[in-house]
Amino acid sequence: MKNSKEYSKKLQNFYRSLKQKSKKVEKSVYDEPVDAMVYAIVSERLTEKQARIAIRRFNDYFVDTNDLRVSRPEEIVELLGLNTEAAKNIALSLGSALRAVFYKYNAVSLAALKKMGKRPAKKILEKLDGLTVFVVDYCMLTALAAHAIPLTAAMIDYLKGNELVHPDSSRDEIEGFLARQISIDRAYEFYALLRHESETARHRKKAKKILRKKSSPGDSLLRTKVQKAKK
Repeated sequence: MKNSKEYSKKLQNFYRSLKQKSKKVEKSVYDEPVDAMVYAIVSERLTEKQARIAIRRFNDYFVDTNDLRVSRPEEIVELLGLNTEAAKNIALSLGSALRAVFYKYNAVSLAALKKMGKRPAKKILEKLDGLTVFVVDYCMLTALAAHAIPLTAAMIDYLKGNELVHPDSSRDEIEGFLARQISIDRAYEFYALLRHESETARHRKKAKKILRKKSSPGDSLLRTKVQKAKK
């Protein structure tokens, strides 16, 4: 990545500031990699809060992961509670990924990956239908104890927008840069803090846009006229 030394200092300062103002991060660890896969597919396109709610609904509604595998996309969308393109993509990705796992292992389980090296395990994940780079990285980090930092689109936008990485950097370049800056024992903490910060920042931007729309010049003029009329 261009100017990596300059961005390295910025990133380390940013990381320290996040740790100082945030509560201690509790690491998510999955005994069954397929559970990590399901959460990652859901959470990549939603906020963490929305994803946690969705997973709770899945656990209450479906008997097990195999039941989720054979469910209709419409059921999943309804449980997500969002009639959006993102929800539809999540439903389709879940179906594709879980079917791919079942066809490969004749079971909805990726436990076999824990018995092999991290590189071959990653290659298997990368070849499964429905799995993005984020999903693979999340599985590697939380279920296979690998050195990975999953990045959502919002996280990448935040890094670039706040000049913590070079604006022309590709995802691969950013991931490589972060892996060199953040050690394996801090990878999940950094991921969690950055994700929370990026989602908070995006929420603030949306709130400001809504306020600007509500506070248009026409609205201000109308309020002034009403106030004069009351006098």
